[in-house]
Amino acid sequence: MIKRSFTHLGRIAAYPFLGFVFAGLLAGCAAGPDFKRPVVSQVSRYTARPIPEQTLSSPGILGNEQRLVSAQVPVGWWKEFRSTKLNGVIALAFQASPTLSSAQATLRQAEQNYAAQSGSTQLPQVNAKLGGQRQKTNGSAMGLPDGERTFDSYNASIGVGYDLDLAGGLRRGLEALAAQVDYQSFQLEGARLNLAASITLAAIAQAQLTAQIEASESILRAQQEQLEITRKRVAAGAASEYEILALQTQVEQTRAGIPALRNRLEQTHHLLAVLAGQPPSAMDVPNFTLADFSLPTDLPLSVPSELVRRRPDIRASEALLHAATAQYGVAIAKLYPQLTLTANLGSQALTTASLFGPGALIWSLGSQLTQPLFNPGLRSSARAAEAGLDAAGANYRQTVLQALRNVADVLRTIESDAQAQASLVVASHSAEQSLRLVRQQHALGAASYLQILQAQQQAQQVRINVLAIQAQRLGNTVALYQAMGGGWEEPSTQDQYRHQLPVQSHE
Repeated sequence: MIKRSFTHLGRIAAYPFLGFVFAGLLAGCAAGPDFKRPVVSQVSRYTARPIPEQTLSSPGILGNEQRLVSAQVPVGWWKEFRSTKLNGVIALAFQASPTLSSAQATLRQAEQNYAAQSGSTQLPQVNAKLGGQRQKTNGSAMGLPDGERTFDSYNASIGVGYDLDLAGGLRRGLEALAAQVDYQSFQLEGARLNLAASITLAAIAQAQLTAQIEASESILRAQQEQLEITRKRVAAGAASEYEILALQTQVEQTRAGIPALRNRLEQTHHLLAVLAGQPPSAMDVPNFTLADFSLPTDLPLSVPSELVRRRPDIRASEALLHAATAQYGVAIAKLYPQLTLTANLGSQALTTASLFGPGALIWSLGSQLTQPLFNPGLRSSARAAEAGLDAAGANYRQTVLQALRNVADVLRTIESDAQAQASLVVASHSAEQSLRLVRQQHALGAASYLQILQAQQQAQQVRINVLAIQAQRLGNTVALYQAMGGGWEEPSTQDQYRHQLPVQSHE
């Protein structure tokens, strides 16, 4: 993954005199390893068992099957659901969400930290100084005959200082800050992706709950009619009180479930409002139904190596690995000589009138070379930075594995839910056909109205299950778009600083 090709230089630093000899050779180099992007996983597929290229189609429903195609996720992937309401809420969220505002501000902070460090290390520091003081001396204390004397002195100067950065520690520190900018840019991209996915999933959940409430209320009405008929039959001596008690229990259980569904529906509305950056009482957040969504037929699926190069959380983890590599270089550089150059030009006089006269000119040139001779803490710091680098590498590998698992789980769920929907659609058709037959028999006097209500209740219950799997398949599609890293614009934001850094690739 990362070759620590300069690690052996730490042994050279143990000999202080050799450190001075190598000072000139180190100029223009940077201690520690250059960052190399991790080798892309050679995994060619996401699951051990191949995934069908097309899901099972539900009988009698056009456009219900989904195809896996080799393509990138579109930038505005939520538009694939063809919901104008959804597009509006996500557009509002991208403008008003505090989560995005926080991520954007954090990115600006990282950019300014990079700019500040760049200005402090890559260019000489120039400072102007103007001062004056009143001073009293006692000549008698030094054996001079003048006794006490009071005088004024004034000075004005311009000083220039520059750290030559022989071992490249300052450059490595700047590289670490640039990697932090990359990290924050990927965090912002991930925040946008997660926000759009959360809004879409909340809208789908709201649509499912709305449909479930309607179906539950229809079942409740059928059960109440069935209960009234049974009471009449008991009064006529054609049924027992036991039937009434059983039906009453069923009615109240159905009735008790509806307020919970309404509560969840209200909570979903509150969630949508807050995700969009609005208070929970906002009235401009629309109410969604399942008819507002179309199931995308083409599902983009890139190879694992492309996923690693595009998914925001993986790229963010890679940026942290880059920063840890640079910080290791910073710790190594502290073992080597540090050279500072200074220059001052100014004037000094006893009166302001003569401060800038020809006789007041003063100047100085200086350099300072510092080599640590005995400081065990520097080596411990280097070992700590190396351990941090190892941890960052392990975290990167874990992030990649979790991403691959995420995609694999979603692909299997898409396949299994398509199969479940096909069976539920058949069950729904059978329930509807059974209801029609009972109604025909009732018209001929061969079936009671009670049998019609029972068949109607069964059909409604199956319909609830169909609505649930329909919403679940919409949610699976959102999960796949999210697992694939969402859509990316080219050129992407991570290239803003990347060209300034000594990055190598194994690709």
